[in-house]
Amino acid sequence: MTVRKGSPFGPGLIRFLRDLEANNDRDWFLANKDRYEEEVREPALAFIHAMASRPDRISHHLVASEKKVGGSLMRIHRDVRFSKNKQPYKTNLGIQFRHEAGKDVHAPGLYFHVDKSGLFLGSGMWRPDSPTLTAVRRAIADDPRGWKRVRDAKRFSDHWELSGDSLKRPPRGYVADHPLIEDLKRKDHIAVSRLKKSDLTRADLLQLLSDRFGRTKSYLGWLARGIGMPF
Repeated sequence: MTVRKGSPFGPGLIRFLRDLEANNDRDWFLANKDRYEEEVREPALAFIHAMASRPDRISHHLVASEKKVGGSLMRIHRDVRFSKNKQPYKTNLGIQFRHEAGKDVHAPGLYFHVDKSGLFLGSGMWRPDSPTLTAVRRAIADDPRGWKRVRDAKRFSDHWELSGDSLKRPPRGYVADHPLIEDLKRKDHIAVSRLKKSDLTRADLLQLLSDRFGRTKSYLGWLARGIGMPF
C-alpha cells in the first residue's frame, strides 16, 4: 500500500470520478482499472488505516476496517436490480466508520464523501428503521434539555448542520405544537459538514477531519445511547 505524506489523496481522485461520470460503463472501467486502484482505492485504504491509528479517535466502538471488500470503503459498484438508473458504477468515493453493533450505514457512525464537486462529512444515522427512529424520538421527548444542549452546542453547530428528510406531519403520538416537533419529524438523524475541494489534498487533512469529526462526539454519543448502544 502506497501511503503519501500528508493527505493520502491526490488530484487524480477527482479527475477519475469526473471521467467515470462521463464514461459510466463496464468497458471504460475495466480499461481504467489501474487508475481506479492507484487514484481511488489504494489512497482510500491508506486513509482508513491512518484514521484508525490516530490517538484522538472519537470512540473505540466505531470501526475503521481496511478490508478491500466489506470494510469501511464502500463498494463502487451500484446495485441496479431495483433502480431505473442502470449505470453500473457510483461516481463518488464513500467511506464509513460505523458502530460495531450496526450491520450497515443505518447505525450511528461517520461518513466521508468525495465527488467531482468536492467533499462533505456526515455524522449520525441515515434512514434508521422504524424501531430505531421511535427510540430516538422517545429519547428527544424524554430529555428535551439534554437534546437541545447537544444540538445547539457551539462546538458542534459552528461546523455542522442537521440534514436529511422529515415527515410532513407529526409522527404518531406527538402533537403539532410540541416545542421540538421539527426534530421529532425527522426521518434521518444526520449532520453534515461541507469542505472545500482544495481541502482534499491538504497536508493536514487527517488532523482537519479528526477535529471536524470530533466536534460531533456528543451528538453521535447521544444518538447511540438513545437507542441503547454503548459509546
